[in-house]
This record gives sequence, C-alpha cells and structure tokens, in this order.
Amino acid sequence: MRAALLAGSLALAGLGLAAGAAAQERSGTPGEFDFYVLALSWSPTYCALTGERRGDAQCDPRRGLGFVVHGLWPQYTRGYPTECGAFPRSPSRLALEEAEGVFPSEGLARHEWRKHGTCSGRDPAGYFRDARRAREAVTLPPGLAKPEGDLRLAPIEIARQFVTSNPGLRPDMMAVTCKAGRLEEVRICFSKDLRGFTPCPEVARQNCRAGEVVVEAAR
Repeated sequence: MRAALLAGSLALAGLGLAAGAAAQERSGTPGEFDFYVLALSWSPTYCALTGERRGDAQCDPRRGLGFVVHGLWPQYTRGYPTECGAFPRSPSRLALEEAEGVFPSEGLARHEWRKHGTCSGRDPAGYFRDARRAREAVTLPPGLAKPEGDLRLAPIEIARQFVTSNPGLRPDMMAVTCKAGRLEEVRICFSKDLRGFTPCPEVARQNCRAGEVVVEAAR
C-alpha cells in the first residue's frame, strides 16, 4: 500500500513538468523567502560529467565521495531568490571553518554563500551552520550511502528509500533529479526554521522522468 501511494504521489508531482517552465531566479531581499531546499549531489555523476575535467578536488578518487551538500537554497513558492544584496559580505576564514565537512570544497562553499546564502538573512557562519543542521537532519538510505558497485534504479525507488529512512518525509517534499541518464541530485524541502520537512510542489515537479538511472559507485 505504501509503495502504491508513493508511486501515485510521484506521478502526480511529475504531471506539470512538461507544461511548466523550470523554477526561475528572481531578485530578492535577504531573509524574505518561503522555505529551504537542501540539495544533495551525487558526486560520481558531477565528477564524470564536469568535475574531473575541471580538476575539482571533490573528484579526488582517494576521497570516494557519494552524496555531498551542493547547497542550502532559500526558495519562494514559485521561483527562488539569488545573489541578494548589492555587496554581499565575503565569508571570513572563521566562517569557512563552519563549512568544513559540510561542503566538499571551499570553492563550492564560497559560491553557495554568494548565490544563495546572501538571501538567507544569515551571516556566512550562520548560513554554513544551517547547512550542516539540514544535512544532519537527513539520513542517507543504507543502500545509497556507499554502494559497493554501480546500480540501476528507478527514480521512484530512490525516493522510496529516502522516504523510508526519514520519518516525516513524503514524495511531495522532495525531488530526485537526473542528468545524462545518471542520478544527479536528491533535493529535500525544509521549513524556513529547519525544524522539519515541508511540501514543495514546484520542486517536486523537477522529478526525473526516466525509467531508470545509473547510480555510479564512488571510486
């Protein structure tokens, strides 16, 4: 019964994808937004498609990274703010220490602060602490935390595993995205105070519509 409800919820979430445009960037005022999205990127996909060509430290094979925090994004019910404030304060070295162990690289932490953190209403250290708090609130499914080999899974199955591992999370509170036939990200919506998950129809409509995606093992 639970599987049937999950399948129905994901199917409904995807109905508006073809007709509607992707979420649009909008100018905004720091602290004025509706909810957060925690974006968990599947590192092997990023590295295979982009990061390895750039020589990104995230893709060092000695690190063997799987899911990593791409960002914590303030969102509107429709669209999202970006680069709020004409002169966003650059993170100090002390603030960047808060990002260690949360973001896979300092460069990404700086980028995420500039593009999204400046819209949070928090200072850099507070934003990075909030990103850590959100990440620690999500339990990675055992089968996806560190797969021993490459997997082929339906996006709905990936969502099911996250829902099963996180009480209170529902399919209308998240999206599983894909790129070039691979798992790209799992995006999970949190209330503005980060006290729990929240419905986010526009985000849920970003669900991958492929029948299966490759989940390449971290190497």
